[in-house]
Amino acid sequence: MSRLAAGVVLVTAREEPLSADGPDGEDVGMTATAFMSVSLDPPLVLVSLREGSRMDDLLAEQPLWGVSVLAEGQRHVAGRFAMKGRISDRLLFEDLPRTRGPASGALLMGGALATLECRTESRVEAGDHTLVIGRVLSAALPPLPLSDGGPLTYYRGRYRQLGA
Repeated sequence: MSRLAAGVVLVTAREEPLSADGPDGEDVGMTATAFMSVSLDPPLVLVSLREGSRMDDLLAEQPLWGVSVLAEGQRHVAGRFAMKGRISDRLLFEDLPRTRGPASGALLMGGALATLECRTESRVEAGDHTLVIGRVLSAALPPLPLSDGGPLTYYRGRYRQLGA
C-alpha cells in the first residue's frame, strides 16, 4: 500500500473537561493519510484511526471533529502530529496559525487547502483500525490564491509534493 499516494490531513477534536470546575478540556490532533469522501448527498467523509489510539478513544466519546487538508508547505504540521511518544498536543498547537471551528469546537489549521467540521455518523471496526464516518457540518476554502501551492501527499513512506 506504500505505492498508493494519499493526501494528508490533520484530524482534530476537543476533549471535554472532566468536570465543570476542573481544568479546561484539551485539543487533540492526529495526522491521517487514510481519509476520503464517501457521499455527496448527504455529505459524508471517512477517516481510518488506529484502534486504541488517543484519537480513536476520543472520537468514541466526542462526536464532533475537524479536518484540515494540508498544503505542501505544511509538512512540518503533518510531521509534528505523526510523532510517536510526542509531547502534549497543547504544546504542538501552540505556534501554529489556527481557528476554532464554530460547529465542532475543533481547531482548524490556517493555511490549509480546505477545512471541514464533522459529526460522527457511524464507526466500523476493521482489523486493527476503526473507520469513522462523519457528516460534514461545514466546509471552507481559503481565499485564492493559495500561498502554499498544492496538496501535501504521502507516498512510499515520505511526505511529497505533486510531481516530486
